[in-house]
Amino acid sequence: MQEKILKTLEFDKIKQLLIEHASSTLGERRIKELKPSSSFTEVVTMQEETDEAAQVLRLKGNVPLSGIYDIRPHIKRAAIGGILNPIELMQIASTMYVGRTMKRFIEGLIDEEMDLPILAEKAEQIAVLTSLEHQIKNAIDDNGDVLDSASETLRHIRQGLRANERRIREKLEGLIRSRNAAKMLSDAIITIRNDRYVIPVKQEYRSNYGGIVHDQSSSGQTLFIEPQSIVDLNNQLREWHMKEQQEIERILSELSSAVAEVVDDLTIMLERLADLDFIFAKALYGRAMKGSKPTMNQNGIIRLFKARHPLLPIDKVVANDISLGKDYTSIVITGPNTGGKTITLKTIGLCTLMAQAGLQIPALDGSELAVFTDVFADIGDEQSIEQSLSTFSSHMVNIVEILKHVNHESLVLFDELGAGTDPQEGAALAISILDEVYQRGARVVATTHYPELKAYGYNREGVVNASVEFDVETLKPTYRLLIGVPGRSNAFEISRRLGLANNIIEHAKSYVGADTNQVENMIAALEKAKREAEKEQQEARELVKEAEKMHRDIQKRMMEFYEHRDQLYAKAEEKAAKVVDAAKEKADEIIRDLRNMQMNTRANVKEHELIDAKKRLEEAAPHLDKTRKQLASQKRQHTFTAGDEVKVISFNQKGTLLEKVGDHEWQVQMGIMKMKVKESDLEFVQSQQKVVTKPLATVKGKDYHVSLELDLRGERYEDALSKVEKYIDDALLAGYPRVSIIHGKGTGALRSGVQEYLKHHRSVKRIRLGDAGEGGSGVTIVEFK
Repeated sequence: MQEKILKTLEFDKIKQLLIEHASSTLGERRIKELKPSSSFTEVVTMQEETDEAAQVLRLKGNVPLSGIYDIRPHIKRAAIGGILNPIELMQIASTMYVGRTMKRFIEGLIDEEMDLPILAEKAEQIAVLTSLEHQIKNAIDDNGDVLDSASETLRHIRQGLRANERRIREKLEGLIRSRNAAKMLSDAIITIRNDRYVIPVKQEYRSNYGGIVHDQSSSGQTLFIEPQSIVDLNNQLREWHMKEQQEIERILSELSSAVAEVVDDLTIMLERLADLDFIFAKALYGRAMKGSKPTMNQNGIIRLFKARHPLLPIDKVVANDISLGKDYTSIVITGPNTGGKTITLKTIGLCTLMAQAGLQIPALDGSELAVFTDVFADIGDEQSIEQSLSTFSSHMVNIVEILKHVNHESLVLFDELGAGTDPQEGAALAISILDEVYQRGARVVATTHYPELKAYGYNREGVVNASVEFDVETLKPTYRLLIGVPGRSNAFEISRRLGLANNIIEHAKSYVGADTNQVENMIAALEKAKREAEKEQQEARELVKEAEKMHRDIQKRMMEFYEHRDQLYAKAEEKAAKVVDAAKEKADEIIRDLRNMQMNTRANVKEHELIDAKKRLEEAAPHLDKTRKQLASQKRQHTFTAGDEVKVISFNQKGTLLEKVGDHEWQVQMGIMKMKVKESDLEFVQSQQKVVTKPLATVKGKDYHVSLELDLRGERYEDALSKVEKYIDDALLAGYPRVSIIHGKGTGALRSGVQEYLKHHRSVKRIRLGDAGEGGSGVTIVEFK
């Protein structure tokens, strides 16, 4: 990508916003170097890594990246034998801590079964240097001071040093509290000069203390004297300080050598932490602007849903749906300069650059963008005073340069194409330039205020007109992009709203040709039709959502019904079994009594009569339906194929096999419900693939699958009533207690006709309009007797 294009489309401002989310200078450096890529594979990888980080942020809210330092100069100096200072070692330890924490953090996410292959690979390369990290932290605190615990020798030295300082202070405090101190001292304080303890003595009493003069006040009236009595103690203190410094240098040298041994590990760690900081900065920026991951393609297709300009406030910018590259490869946005056209161009260009840089885009999920080799833009006032070029000339110089490089993998953005010269010639040039770029296969979005280009969008295949909506009521642009509708002049209407006399406006209209008036009226009609279509489309989406919700509810209720029915069956069978067992016991008891009577009383009861009586008792017992328990062994062997009509044993319902979804599992359509069923739970009924001679008439019973709703939207009145009549008959045969008829809202004529028919149907109990959750006035609910 050319630097000029990145500047024109303000990609540098995007990077400035991105830098705010970096946790370290390493991440900032990566962001400053960021440029859109023209490699499809690389772009997809960058989008995937940003999406992984976004998933982590959604789950955890944040990541432990704070505390990374650019330690490259430190480890480089350690590698060549240099001694690092405490601050540098502290920064190395802090960076090692972040590396260890991030590695553990990402491994924990993997353990939670999150799919993060890119982040996992980067974390895997981070070495855990816990021993060195603790060694440094035990020797140096967060402020860069070497601790007493760094070594036993340093601890002993500092104990001696503090004891020596204590003795010096005791001696000096004795001097400043003496009887004559108030007279001889300028102030009763102990201070330090040249790393030695001194007291402020007035000039005239210098001889009273002896010792060494280290400094004097600006007036010369006060001398800072080291009394003779503490000279030896100060000398000892100086020796302690020298020993301390030597020990500190030894400790720092030892730690620096330890750092030098792991330079390679630290270098890799730093690179991976820079990667992670950069990746999570991209995800944080995406979250801040409420962005989403776009699907990338190599076919030059752009589909943006509710796309916003990323540099404008979210609560003020107007979101637009933008499509390019599938049904048409060029968009010509026409209309007066009322604002919004240039914003649309920059939105398309900037979203493309952001996506090719691995950033999320300010648009809804499901948006799609192409990876272009080059993005070209001629936007803004290009007048060059230095080169003595007019606006038109500067634009043309830019366009000539663009045309040298444009090909089928380019996205070209023209703002006010052909402006700055004679309108007729400018329009002709604009058409010729657009034809040239279109023939090269590039994707083009151009804005213009020339009315001649309105016809261009209609006369060229692959080109579509568009405009930015203008509200003549408020005299302000709405910034809504209307694809398929060319822009129209609002000069007369705006003038009328502003108070210009009607006679002047009518007189002005007389100078406008009839063709122009017809075009303007056509455009107004198109705008009205588009608004109505968008409104109906929104209603349709809402109806689809409601229908899907109703479908899920019905499926859930059917499942609950079947489960409840099976439970009742089981309870009934269990109860019946107990009754049968009791009846058999009673029969056996009666038989025993009869035999006893025969033996005891020698009654004339023959054996075959007893057997016959027992048989009749058994036949009188209730017979249980053992079908469901025996079907598995009794059902005939059959190789199932898609389209077979089967019976689902567990539900006792007929259905049709749609497709095989496992080794022994099929997706079955039962009425309006689709579900997965094992082959062991299926019984073959008949194949739907055999050719059957169509009978003259068909009687459909309760096993015939009828939908619970009839959709009449888009039907002609007579055809709709015919379908209602047939559907009601089918629903009654299927045994449905209630159905829904979708007729839409519209003018209400179809609804009135359907309801009038239903009111006089002999099998309809009552009808009503749907509730809010059922589709409202666009649906009629029918209940049968």
